[in-house]
Amino acid sequence: MRCFDAHNHLQDDRFLPVREGLVEASRAAGVCGMVVNGACESDWDAVERWAEEQPGWVKPSFGWHPWYLHERLDGWEGRLEQRLLGRKDAGVGECGLDQWILSLHPEARAKYVPALRGIEPASLVEQETVLRVHLELAHQLERPLSLHCLGAWGRLLDILREGPLPACGFLLHSYGGSIEMMRCLAGLGGYFSFPGYFLHERKQRQREVFRHVPSDRLLVETDAPDQLPPEEFRIHPLEGPNGPMNHPANLARIQQGLAKVLGMDEEVLSARLETNYRRLFGGHR
Repeated sequence: MRCFDAHNHLQDDRFLPVREGLVEASRAAGVCGMVVNGACESDWDAVERWAEEQPGWVKPSFGWHPWYLHERLDGWEGRLEQRLLGRKDAGVGECGLDQWILSLHPEARAKYVPALRGIEPASLVEQETVLRVHLELAHQLERPLSLHCLGAWGRLLDILREGPLPACGFLLHSYGGSIEMMRCLAGLGGYFSFPGYFLHERKQRQREVFRHVPSDRLLVETDAPDQLPPEEFRIHPLEGPNGPMNHPANLARIQQGLAKVLGMDEEVLSARLETNYRRLFGGHR
């Protein structure tokens, strides 16, 4: 089965001890390409190194995740634009809106995002301002856009409706909104990627939403090293500093799980996902 990972973080420091074997294991498992997403300026170099070492297999994407906006320094907009101009294969993101992180108690927040220990996350207003910069760059440069959203779907839809948007489309990674919201976003050019985490039994609502996603807007992702799937979907068990981590090679088993969720033949789904991936992110050699 050919698989294309629409969203992961291969540059994450937690992968450093096993870095050398990541590509070999992933290729052996049928992963034929992936989008590696930067989350803040300090990891863009690592994302670019992966793209240079694995040309045509890794598609880099550069952006500011809403959890790390407190780390921005003056002139970040220009440096992001220059990074994108330097690589014609690069996408924009991960970027977006996150109301959920703002709702957490500081101790719980630090547990999920250690970088936010003792730090107040950027307000939704500030997140919106940063997101609009990403939208403008994606539109001007005609690059695919990878979006994160938790707890702010209505506001995200409003902003996307205002535009501008890239003509090639945009991805709602690990889409967790409603069926109705999905239809609105699809009408604007949205694609929706299914993570292995949604194969956990308690994620029945999210699986039901994906049964309604148009087949030409469907993608699959690992979000590795995060969003660990259920144990039976872990082709490559991987231990990290804080417990089990998701491996990009798990994508093949996740894709099989998605085929069962949708009631589709695995090979038919594989071909559909590859077509969608290439349409949004461009081809891989």
